[in-house]
Amino acid sequence: MKIVFIIDQVYLHGGIERVLSIKANFLASQQENTVQIITTEQQNKKPCYNFHPNIQFTDLNINYHRTQSYFHPKNLLKIPNHILKVKTTLKKMNPDVVVVCSHSVDTYFIAFVLRHIPKVKEFHYSKFIEIDKRQNASSMFKRLFFKFADFVETKYNKLVVLNPDEALYYKSKNTITIPNPLTFYPETVSKLDSNVVISAGRIAPVKRYDLLIDIWEIVHKKNNTLQLHIYGEGEASYVAGLQKKIEDKKLTETVILKGATNHIQNKMLHSSLFVMSSDNECFPLVLLEAQACGLPIIAFDCPHGPKNIVDKGTGLLINMQEVETFAEAILKTLSNTHERKLWGTNARLNATKYRIEPVMEIWTNMFKALKTCK
Repeated sequence: MKIVFIIDQVYLHGGIERVLSIKANFLASQQENTVQIITTEQQNKKPCYNFHPNIQFTDLNINYHRTQSYFHPKNLLKIPNHILKVKTTLKKMNPDVVVVCSHSVDTYFIAFVLRHIPKVKEFHYSKFIEIDKRQNASSMFKRLFFKFADFVETKYNKLVVLNPDEALYYKSKNTITIPNPLTFYPETVSKLDSNVVISAGRIAPVKRYDLLIDIWEIVHKKNNTLQLHIYGEGEASYVAGLQKKIEDKKLTETVILKGATNHIQNKMLHSSLFVMSSDNECFPLVLLEAQACGLPIIAFDCPHGPKNIVDKGTGLLINMQEVETFAEAILKTLSNTHERKLWGTNARLNATKYRIEPVMEIWTNMFKALKTCK
């Protein structure tokens, strides 16, 4: 089967890029498949994750201005060339199925290009964030745009969402729920005897690391032997703001922004607890990775990802914004060795449900069904 994935780039560390590498590598390792990846702005940079040598890359060299809105004139002028290049490239590749990964400009026109080729759109963010914008659209343009987006979604053969709660937000009836696959399942697990609590993800406002710093201030006052290590990268000005907050609270020795890493598995194996403070999540792969390493998890009960992964047997979900409750949960978990290890054992068992083989079987069966209908 000939499968094409479309994404803006694969040189930046991110959940979408990492999941793409895992799925594409699995498919490319099977002799019957040909896997190609089309990017729009790779800029001759090396992929930040490892890809199977059989995967063919094609960059369209569109290079949108990422600091500007896609509706900015500079970007709007690039769209006709983008459409033409995609159409020409897909016609040449003649795939059995096309999968659109990232939520960028191509989301809104790929479904209409070479209609005989089945198209799949993945959604890696929670549509919860659109509720208020849809109900209180500030202009006619925004209201029309949401209607247009809903219309476009009906034109894809399948919309892949990451958890059953997300499917309820879509007006079209072509959704299918497929969770992210685990990126790793180590042979060993954490001993859960470290003084390190870990968090990881894109450093962005939605992740609420600012609240996590507030939480840690409370933790530190009651136990100054613990450390919080935060892994990830983000916009320099935002990262600088977090660092200043850490310094202002005199937490520089206990809260450490570690930056991006290609060795998150090793970092998790040398930690005792994973924490997540996000405002919203769809299906956070990093929680599965933490569970695979045998880590218990404490997270805000945000829409909708954590509650689809964490339960009372594997960690705790804290009501949104309850900073003191979150801090107390961290202290209690790290002081209760028996409960911590029981949660870690259960977490590891839960992670097995998301190993790559059963998840990719769902993808493969969907591809075969779409090919049959082609």
